[in-house]
Amino acid sequence: MSKKPLVYLPDPLLRQVSKPIERFDDQLRKFADDMFETMYAAPGIGLAAVQIAEPIRLIVLDVAKDGAEKSPMAFVNPKVVHSSDTRSVYEEGCLSIPDYYAEVERPADVHVEYFDLDGKQQLLKADGLIATCIQHEIDHLDGVLFIDHISKLKRDMAIKKFKKMAKDRGTTRQII
Repeated sequence: MSKKPLVYLPDPLLRQVSKPIERFDDQLRKFADDMFETMYAAPGIGLAAVQIAEPIRLIVLDVAKDGAEKSPMAFVNPKVVHSSDTRSVYEEGCLSIPDYYAEVERPADVHVEYFDLDGKQQLLKADGLIATCIQHEIDHLDGVLFIDHISKLKRDMAIKKFKKMAKDRGTTRQII
């Protein structure tokens, strides 16, 4: 396993729609392991492949509480097939938009169809933090960022801040 460089706003890669995965093999499983290592090192609770410069439809997450046993989950080609009308609000952050947080309203419950790393189709009914995290990461696969769910003024301020940081740093990618 190895940590991968994270892609940061305003990198245009974050706005790309990720491609479906067609092969389920050891290479995919190793890549998922690298994603977990990168996510845990950041530290974060979710990561989309595009955030480490691979625009493929793979997300990993682990919403286990601090001190609890890890509970890693990988989702290949995930899609929300049902969203509740009930809404919930969580303060979200993103590894690709470090140290920026905002309250985002999303469906409180979702049903997600996906494949596991062995290519077996699965269905997950999720609510609470896991539902929010899954929706956040699936958004990444569609080129959508959590700041797209906040006011235009706040979004524009965040984008301006991160463009300046990228210019000062000289890159929109960095190893954590």
